[in-house]
Amino acid sequence: MTTLNSLGLPKAPADTRVVVAMSGGVDSSVVAAMLKDEGYDVVGITLQLYDHGAALAKKGACCAGQDIHDARRVAEAMGFAHYVLDYENTFREAVIDEFADAYLAGATPVPCIRCNERVKFKDLMATARELEADCMATGHYIQRKMGPRGPELHSAADPNRDQSYFLFSTTPAQLAFLRFPLGHLSSKSETRALAARYGLSVADKPDSQDICFVPNGNYAAVIEKLRPGAADPGEIVDLAGNVVGTHRGVIHYTVGQRRGIGIGGLGEPLYVVKLDPETRRVIVGPKAELAARFIALKEINWLGDDPLAEGQQIPVRVRVRSTRPPRDALLHVRSGGTVEVELHEPEEGVSPGQACVFYAPASSRVLGGGWIAGAR
Repeated sequence: MTTLNSLGLPKAPADTRVVVAMSGGVDSSVVAAMLKDEGYDVVGITLQLYDHGAALAKKGACCAGQDIHDARRVAEAMGFAHYVLDYENTFREAVIDEFADAYLAGATPVPCIRCNERVKFKDLMATARELEADCMATGHYIQRKMGPRGPELHSAADPNRDQSYFLFSTTPAQLAFLRFPLGHLSSKSETRALAARYGLSVADKPDSQDICFVPNGNYAAVIEKLRPGAADPGEIVDLAGNVVGTHRGVIHYTVGQRRGIGIGGLGEPLYVVKLDPETRRVIVGPKAELAARFIALKEINWLGDDPLAEGQQIPVRVRVRSTRPPRDALLHVRSGGTVEVELHEPEEGVSPGQACVFYAPASSRVLGGGWIAGAR
């Protein structure tokens, strides 16, 4: 019987080349150091994704300036090769442009998912194969487990760090090549303890909080810079079409928002229930209008054992935002491979542009997901 190494491959660590995607943060640095310490042939790769003024010197964002320097220092200290690849054009076309266009269309995008899908797990993975790597490892908090039908994607052991929502679009082929060495850890403190043990300079580096190309979390400023005129003012109207106020640009609002709308004294609290970019209108209504039981999805990525078939009804749990717990639901597989989610209990603020991620009802397994096209 062939002995497998800790990465599940039938060869000695020294004969196993692992490309580690290094953002410059503590998580991916620990992964690289851990694998090097175990004797693997480690190659670190950092992607330079963007370069614009304030973001370069900003702490808590990945893949620019200081972070590239930090990744390089870890590689030098641990004694493995490290390369920086310029992916600015790819990142702008595959992630940033769509982010801006989605906001202009009244959606609430999740660019981190697109980055994983279109850059890190596509182009970077292709580079790893060109380097004759046996697998690619990342610092994501998610688990890859071997099931009876092959590799499965599972939530992280630590629910507070779980990143399964952002990785639902990982394909079976990608999953075969990927490894997530931190997914089984019970807390982030364990990761930092490992960083200290390896003497890494990033052991106490703060976690990134914002989207990497959005300095200080100011989405609107970035979108206005990319799409001049995006912040043109317009009307705030109620469900009957009555004008109840003016706004400073549709891009400043998201479905489900209550605070900062700029209207008051109208009796019951009002929420953003819809955005109409064509007329530059923000539509507001009572909280009850936010409740949805049916969610239409597009661009489905299915990670279950058997292919989806028209007419199927599959019990699942779904997460409609990264910050919300999974809810019981039923997947309805419609004609043409489209999927509609029926929630057991209505969910508020389901927004086009967000992801809807599927989980097995009684386990940690991730069954895939899709992008929210609409809700009712």
